[in-house]
Amino acid sequence: MSATPSPPLLAVSMGDPCGIGPEIIAIAIEAGLPARCVVIGDVGVMRRAVEQACLVLPLAQLDTPEEARDAAPRCLPVWQPDGLPAALAALPMGRVSADAGRAAVACIEAGARLALERRVSALVTAPIHKQALAAGGSPFPGHTEMLQALAATGGALPEVRMMLANDELRVVLVTIHVGLRQAIDLLTTERIAQTIRIAHHAAQRWGQPAPRIAVAGLNPHAGEGGLFGDEEARVIAPAIARVRGEGIDASGPYAPDTVFMRARHAPGHPGEFDLVVAMTHDHGLIPVKYLGVERGVNVTLGLPFVRTSPDHGTAFDIAGSGRADAASLRAAIDMALHLATQSA
Repeated sequence: MSATPSPPLLAVSMGDPCGIGPEIIAIAIEAGLPARCVVIGDVGVMRRAVEQACLVLPLAQLDTPEEARDAAPRCLPVWQPDGLPAALAALPMGRVSADAGRAAVACIEAGARLALERRVSALVTAPIHKQALAAGGSPFPGHTEMLQALAATGGALPEVRMMLANDELRVVLVTIHVGLRQAIDLLTTERIAQTIRIAHHAAQRWGQPAPRIAVAGLNPHAGEGGLFGDEEARVIAPAIARVRGEGIDASGPYAPDTVFMRARHAPGHPGEFDLVVAMTHDHGLIPVKYLGVERGVNVTLGLPFVRTSPDHGTAFDIAGSGRADAASLRAAIDMALHLATQSA
């Protein structure tokens, strides 16, 4: 007889210790989660988060991440990786700190290693602060680029893309953390085609064998036949034609000011599409975030493991006040569990 597989274990990196990441992790675990989680972070920071949130939540300091499987319910299981700066719990809340940036990077790296080694089923990352990352010496502007580098094999970077999703809309981005002028320069037929492929294959892994993919244009009215720009005809339409020749159900380019409404799955309004591919960061993320930051989840597509994150930042303005909302983190954990289970 074959052995019963172990239930999924998810790793949750603490994020910036001066932001709301540790607090929302503690709140989510105290409320109860659908999966076993191990928190990768500083024990002192996580104890402080429990106090700031006014929780009655015992903390278990683990010697190995796997010990989280046997942790008591409603217990905060923390595994502290090597290399964290000292006295992180003494850092002031809501301030950019180089040590906080270094700590966030160390926890992300440790979580990625666990995922790559298949010691955890998925990685959920709490928010980081980009200025703190830079102050701490990180060359990466965000999670996506960092995880891409950590997942490199033989010097080759995997092709990754950011997807922001909630229960009504899923959007995959061709370009992310670069200036708008540079983003437009990065739009090539092959880059757009590869984004559509990544979106298609990801949707297949989570149970949609033939996802309907809408491709948004770049310019107003999708260029209006060349009156407002030629990128649609010159680079976007050829990318769509290329992937359609590979059997992918992609269509467009559609006017970016209406395609998201057409794709939205809402009560009484079944969406025309399962995914939207958007050319730039704000084109794609504004409509998803408008539907509710507390429901949004950031998913990195193209990695050899599942990675999700809340759809918000470190919220330095309320960090340490006990007013943080853990809803988006809970949604990220729910989606990580779902995707890890579908991909198993």
